[in-house]
Amino acid sequence: MIHAYGWSETLQQAFAPLRAEGLIPGRVVVQQRGLYELVTDLGELSAQISGRFAHDAGPGGYPAVGDWVAAAARPAERAATIHALLPRRTAFVRKAAFSVADEQVVAANVDVAFLVASMNADLNLRRLERYLATAWQSGAEPVVVLTKADLAEDPEADLAAAESVAFGTPVLAVSAVTGEGMDALAERLKPGETAVLVGSSGVGKSTLVNALAGEELMATAAIREDDAHGRHTTTHRELIRLPSGALILDTPGMRELGLYDAGDGLSATFEDVEALIADCRFNDCGHTNEPGCAVRGALDDGSLDPGRWKSFQKLQRELAHQERKEDPVAREAYRKRWIAVSKFNRARLKAEGRVKR
Repeated sequence: MIHAYGWSETLQQAFAPLRAEGLIPGRVVVQQRGLYELVTDLGELSAQISGRFAHDAGPGGYPAVGDWVAAAARPAERAATIHALLPRRTAFVRKAAFSVADEQVVAANVDVAFLVASMNADLNLRRLERYLATAWQSGAEPVVVLTKADLAEDPEADLAAAESVAFGTPVLAVSAVTGEGMDALAERLKPGETAVLVGSSGVGKSTLVNALAGEELMATAAIREDDAHGRHTTTHRELIRLPSGALILDTPGMRELGLYDAGDGLSATFEDVEALIADCRFNDCGHTNEPGCAVRGALDDGSLDPGRWKSFQKLQRELAHQERKEDPVAREAYRKRWIAVSKFNRARLKAEGRVKR
């Protein structure tokens, strides 16, 4: 049974020492409030983590949907206790809500990340850039999926706008109602591989799952007409096996997606911006009024969208802030840097006679 959910020879080898302890492998298919549903060769089992696991698990160390775990099974009770987590191939991670440093694993061992946005008034390119950075960092292949193409006022403009920030990432326009683009979407779902749907509430993730499955598996709700925002319909994460043999994971809507350790993902998402920065005359260019600044030149001639540049700066600041919170060395270096900047500015103002000596 577990082979249908992606169990491989590599996982088999990694699991050998745990099997010797009498544990069995299982994949987390549902995660909800500390409770888990596992797919195992004994069937589906309800599971909780052991006390030792809970004590030893660090940030991001708790099981997430898509994870492979080692569990002690109680078949008669259709239950199990999770004792260990197998190494993850990929992990879609965000900063946990109401926390400065802790990471939250949204989905594990994912091959394809479908970044879902609706082709309506809620199409937000800045949010899409944030999702792209997180997806690239995860190790999964990102694909942008624009839903509700049948309701779009100008679908070609929406498609062009998404492609302008995707930079080589596939962008698909789909409609679960008319079937437009659904074949192209289905082609990216391979038997035994896992995809995750990530996006805000109401963009149509659950509707896509139902269309791909050919039956109503997930609850759906309409977008509010007054502000184009959606209602939460998926309240937990669930991994579903489609008739094609592919696996797809629906997630609750995430309007805000805090970046976590996504420096490489940010570079991949803003490859065009970083190329401009590399072309600046000075290595420490502040991209304001310095001579030979390639960024200012691109902003002035219109080849770089000001909104994209501001988005890049905002996400960079967010990552830097997170690093300072977690790393005392980085925090101290930041403090010393701004002390030096403050002294320099005060000395300059004194020299110009603008501050009393």
